Amino acid sequence: MIVDLHYRRMGPEGATPVVILHGLFGTSDNWGSIGKELAEPATPGAHAFDVLLVDLRDHGRSPHTAATSYPLMAADVHALVERLGLNDVVLVGHSMGGKAAMVFAQRWPRLLHQLVIVDISPKEHANNHGHIIEAILTADLSPGRTRKEVEQHIAARVKEPGVVQFLMKNLYWLKEDQLAWRVNAPLLERELDAILAAIGPEVVKVPTLFIRGGQSDYILREDLPAIKEQFPNSRVETVPYAGHWVHAQAPDEVIGMIRATVR
Repeated sequence: MIVDLHYRRMGPEGATPVVILHGLFGTSDNWGSIGKELAEPATPGAHAFDVLLVDLRDHGRSPHTAATSYPLMAADVHALVERLGLNDVVLVGHSMGGKAAMVFAQRWPRLLHQLVIVDISPKEHANNHGHIIEAILTADLSPGRTRKEVEQHIAARVKEPGVVQFLMKNLYWLKEDQLAWRVNAPLLERELDAILAAIGPEVVKVPTLFIRGGQSDYILREDLPAIKEQFPNSRVETVPYAGHWVHAQAPDEVIGMIRATVR
């Protein structure tokens, strides 16, 4: 069943649309600074885009559902694009959002001008997220609990401080003394195999840029031939010092690469 996705729109309508999809456990807010720069460039004369920052199903402010998969995520995004009458879209996706964008391109290539995939390949990926879901599900959110107490709980189970802060952005005040998670962790735990799975084998001829973190293992050198076979009109750019969170660690490079897709 299609859901109406929450999104933020910025920049001049009628300009080249850029639709950005976040990764697992993320929200559209993760791309806020990049979206703002693309929509309202600080550099005089730079191209301004019609930017949509989207919350995928079961994330951010979009509805929680009973099922998720890449076809379902892609269909949600397609419904949004159709409702807004967008064409020649630059579709950007990071990690899970990148796989959703790939499936969108398999099904609706005529709507796309360019595909930009940030640090994810079409293959199946290993499960290294179990401890994150466990940390979220076991956090005590009973009335009166504080953000600091929840953060301490998460930090005891997730050792990377940057990931802890990333996860804490999902925590919000449901009411005055009641915290809640925006991310639908019970569903993600149940559907994690589908999220880690490879996309289908259909070839994508849309021009595609893969942006790879040089310190990340999500796109390995040995993956490149298979990527080129499935995405024959693609190229791979590497940001040597960046890890999986390329857009957070190298925002200027990512912005420049997105801009270059419409030159």
